[in-house]
Order: sequence, then structure tokens, then C-alpha cells
Amino acid sequence: MKGFYNITDKIKDALNAEPFVNTVTYGSLDDVVLNKQTIFPLSHLIVNNCTVGTNTLTFDISILAMDVVDESKEEVTDDFVGNDNEQDVLNTQLAVLNRVIAILQRGDLYTELYQLEGGVSCEPFVDRFENKLAGWAATFDVLVQNDMTVC
Repeated sequence: MKGFYNITDKIKDALNAEPFVNTVTYGSLDDVVLNKQTIFPLSHLIVNNCTVGTNTLTFDISILAMDVVDESKEEVTDDFVGNDNEQDVLNTQLAVLNRVIAILQRGDLYTELYQLEGGVSCEPFVDRFENKLAGWAATFDVLVQNDMTVC
């Protein structure tokens, strides 16, 4: 049975292929040293649970895609944009998630039978962690073949 390894490796590879991802981590976010500036932009993979069916495994997965928000020392001249790149970070990190989702919906992972089941929820976050980080948390279900035999 390799379903868990396969899905986590496939998603890791898809994230590593993205130009706005520098580091991909897995597991408890508490174990990731978020104050290291060199790891960003960061994508973090969490497997929340797995539902075992007769012929399929359904993995409930979350990906957190984030980057450091840089603040300018210049005076705020645009109240909508502000004096930081928060909107840029939100835009690029949503693009990362959108690409991985598209690969699962209709790309290489889809044809390899790693397929999304249902919709994908993406929730933005800002200032959620110690240093000024912004990004998105995407949660979705991935259906894979259950290769466990009865014998």
C-alpha cells in the first residue's frame, strides 16, 4: 500500500515545480522554523485524515501557501494598497494553489488518477504567525486508488 506516500510526493513535486515556492514542508506547522527568511515562499502540506473505501482512499488535505510581507519605509500614498506587498503575496500564493488544484482537476495528476473530489476552499490569512506572513490555506479531498488487496 503506497497511497499515502504517492499522494504526498505528487503534491510535493507539483509545489516544488512552482516558481513562487522556495520550500515545501510537511506535518505539524509547529515543527517548521518560520523565522528563517530563506525558506520563503513556503508551501506546507498537511494530511488531515483519510477515508478508506472499498476501491478508493479519500485524503482530506490542506496546503498553506505563504510568504513574508515586506513593508516599505515610505509614507503611505495609496490607502488601498498600503505600504507593503501584502496584495502581491496573496496574489502569487493563490496562483500557486490554483495551479496545483488545476493539475489535480485536469492535469497530469488527474490522468495519473489523483483526482479532486468536490470543491476546494481557499481561505486567506495575514499576520497569522510570528513574523508578518500572508497567504492562503486550501483544503480539499483527493481520491486515489486503494491498492490494498484482500489476500
